Amino acid sequence: MKADLGQLMRQAQKAQEAMKRLQAEIAQAEATGEAGAGMVKITLNGKHEARKVEIAAEALQESKDFLEDLVAAAINDASQKLERSASEKMAKLTGGLQLPPGFNLGM
Repeated sequence: MKADLGQLMRQAQKAQEAMKRLQAEIAQAEATGEAGAGMVKITLNGKHEARKVEIAAEALQESKDFLEDLVAAAINDASQKLERSASEKMAKLTGGLQLPPGFNLGM
């Protein structure tokens, strides 16, 4: 029984280390979202912080409201890409184990 418990503890420690590596990898990731056929491009890092903003000259000829909508759409696009990527990486780590909603393994 003690051997089983010791093995379980080692497996838990390995899983925790793998999770820390995955969290660091996700934080380092970047994704670029686009809107308006590429008129606006926003790059976010894995912490959802803006790293780069590109606005094409033709976008500046549009209305302020339109440009604001393009910026928001590009941010949302980049954010969704980051979330998909993180989910795929998490699925690989958990072996495809479906975790309940809100269960984030310390992320």
